[in-house]
Amino acid sequence: MTTGNGTDHGEPAYDAIIIGAGVIGAAVGYELARRGRRTLNIDKLPAAGYGSTSNSCAIIRFSYSTYDGVAMSWEGQHYWSNWAQYLGGEVDERGLARFIQCGTALLKKPDGGHHEKVIPLLTELGIPFEDWSLEQLAERFPAFDGSMFGPPKRPDDDGFWAEPTGTLLGAVWTGQSGYISDPQLSAHNLQRAAEAVGGRFRFATEVTAVTTDQGRVTGLSVRPSGTDADGGEPVVETLTAPVVVNVAGPHSFVVNRMAGLDGTMKINTRALRHEVHHVASPPGVNYEATGCHVQDGDTGIYIRPEAGDNILIGSEDPACDPREWVEDPDHFERQITPAQWEAQVLRLARRMPDLGVPNQRRGVVDLYDVADDWIPIYDKTDLGGFYVAIGTSGNQYKNAGVAAHCMAELIEAVEAGHDHDAEPLVVPGRYTGLELHLGSFSRNREINQESSFSVNG
Repeated sequence: MTTGNGTDHGEPAYDAIIIGAGVIGAAVGYELARRGRRTLNIDKLPAAGYGSTSNSCAIIRFSYSTYDGVAMSWEGQHYWSNWAQYLGGEVDERGLARFIQCGTALLKKPDGGHHEKVIPLLTELGIPFEDWSLEQLAERFPAFDGSMFGPPKRPDDDGFWAEPTGTLLGAVWTGQSGYISDPQLSAHNLQRAAEAVGGRFRFATEVTAVTTDQGRVTGLSVRPSGTDADGGEPVVETLTAPVVVNVAGPHSFVVNRMAGLDGTMKINTRALRHEVHHVASPPGVNYEATGCHVQDGDTGIYIRPEAGDNILIGSEDPACDPREWVEDPDHFERQITPAQWEAQVLRLARRMPDLGVPNQRRGVVDLYDVADDWIPIYDKTDLGGFYVAIGTSGNQYKNAGVAAHCMAELIEAVEAGHDHDAEPLVVPGRYTGLELHLGSFSRNREINQESSFSVNG
């Protein structure tokens, strides 16, 4: 059975429908609603931020390898620093997510370390940082071993426990970075902010088709999540809108396929299974209170403080680690694997020799939405009125506000007739005034060889 959802005069029911209510999807809904559009966010899960957002490491950092990546993240930090103001006040009955500015230490390794790309970009953009020596790093974090253990290896490699090959050079310290206390709450905050300016949300609703007419999107066909088409006639509802935004995270490639966009973009996305682990701080350290976010390309991990005096350990996806691409994002192994647990925890044990390695495995497993060069796609598509904020690689949580602002500016411009493909839009940052070049996030860009092709929260 199909039901309609238009106006009495056959006009679209909404000005824009956003597929997804994770942190970026909810932010897109908010940005469009505050511009006066009638918006609807739909999500197949029961509440905002219940997908990959809830398992995000929620790290706010600026240590990217491209100019546009650093500019976007620096602008994005200001949304979190001004969170209540950005949302329009204390809009959420559950309270607001907190930005914990614990800082980032990007460990410097000799001969081509990531810091060699980052320092010039931080300098060019005027982002405050300190260039620490190894002695300064040891003074600030005495629990760290400053030796060189790399390149990253797995514990079953004979060289994993080999003697150090030298020492680190120190670290690049950015004190204005950190992490968000509760990523799921931040998506709920954005939902409430959007609702306060007229936006609407529907949950437990899945997309079954993208509807089109003469090369333009006209809306979506949806049904309640979990409906079994083989168990009876599903109730399918038609939602109408001249603009649809795909912010479906790891499901983004599935939605693009529904829209008939396979083969139309130079850059594509896939879902990647990823594990993050939690371990207790070493004796006498209390990393939750005194630690920071650390990028350790030498061992291939990143860490940050975690509630309960724990340390969160993520992987920088070094070449030695297998990558598990997922064809069906609704079905993947959600249990921590012993091999990856051992790899990530023992890598940290090399950097923090007093770390205890517990027998009980703790952590989370979820999916990344990965573009071919691990840089997101914020763009229009070849289907008129259909936009994408996808390929967010597990590291764009930090950019939710600025990415949504850019998407809203892009939609306004393109729907008014601007040819974004011929003349890529440049959006001034709301807080920093930096020029944000959206051509760098085009679906038809060449693969950016300056990308790190990895993730760091």
